Amino acid sequence: MDRRDFIKKATMAAAGATVVSPMSAMMNSVSGGKTPRVLLINGSPRTDGNTFCCLKEIEAQLQKHGVESEIIQIGRKAVRMCINCGGCRQNDGKGCVFDDDMCAVITEKMATADALIVGTPVYYGQPNGGILSLMQRLFFSAGHLVQNKPAAALAVCRRGGATATLQTMNMMFEMMNMPVVTSQYWNIAYGAGKGEVKLDTEGMQTMRTLATNMAFLLHKIHADGNTAPQRDEKPSFMNFIR
Repeated sequence: MDRRDFIKKATMAAAGATVVSPMSAMMNSVSGGKTPRVLLINGSPRTDGNTFCCLKEIEAQLQKHGVESEIIQIGRKAVRMCINCGGCRQNDGKGCVFDDDMCAVITEKMATADALIVGTPVYYGQPNGGILSLMQRLFFSAGHLVQNKPAAALAVCRRGGATATLQTMNMMFEMMNMPVVTSQYWNIAYGAGKGEVKLDTEGMQTMRTLATNMAFLLHKIHADGNTAPQRDEKPSFMNFIR
């Protein structure tokens, strides 16, 4: 806050006026009273590890800004990969025909979520194999449920590979017309042992800023009830080899 803003707020407070932050004003102006909801997915097999710590930091910050959220744990349950069977194309938009793992759970919850944040540990410079399989199946079989919804990924690593991991995750969002929410730095936090990520003060601040930016965008999008742009062209597909 610069000196001019400080004097303005101090004057208003002295006069008995209520000082309202831009975020608070925006929250109060959202039409219909609908509270935005963000689905948070923990792609780590460790349900209470460093990735979970980052998601909890985001969850708390979202709540401060009037946004609901839910953390879903993939855990150590097996997740099938997409086998390109095409069954989802004859499934009336219900998602993948394999409905006995976490992909079915996530698909159902995405139907009512307004945004998506996915956290993953870094394995050999890439996202966890389970979260990759889940996201690929979700986006291929139920892409209509994620279209135009803001999204973000976060990566937790001991030392390196996090930027490549984020790029892999973001490429999926960018194919689905999903606005990618950023932070003050790449959405990365560092830690090896359980809970060590909390010692990465900049990483934790990056998570809070990500949550603040997500809340800001969601309130803006839902302020007028128009959650998707009007596009005058249908997607066009082609192959370079004919």
